[in-house]
Amino acid sequence: QVQLVESGGGLVQAGGSLRLSCAASGSNFRVNVMGWYRQAPGKQRDLVAIITNGGTTNYADSVKGRFTISRDNAKNTVYLQMNSLKPEDTAVYYCNAIGVTLLPIRGFNSWGQGTQVTVSS
Repeated sequence: QVQLVESGGGLVQAGGSLRLSCAASGSNFRVNVMGWYRQAPGKQRDLVAIITNGGTTNYADSVKGRFTISRDNAKNTVYLQMNSLKPEDTAVYYCNAIGVTLLPIRGFNSWGQGTQVTVSS
């Protein structure tokens, strides 16, 4: 079992910045991909950014040039630096991790509890 713990959400004015963090914890596991998703009220959960342990990244078009995803593989931690925030970025942000456990060997897909990001105009 792999658990994700998030931090860094909050209230910020348009044009401001926030940095989200998410750490995966457990025993005998390997994380292959970590990412961030967001969900606004009444809408579906959408991909924001993902990163592999090899450093390959992908971003939603709406955040390209403003958000940066990074990771610390030794700590199984992923970060999302959010700059030039806009009101439309307001959502609950969820951390996601995909990987495998070793004992027993099986795949996992874990989600964090979500952290609220609110951007005021």
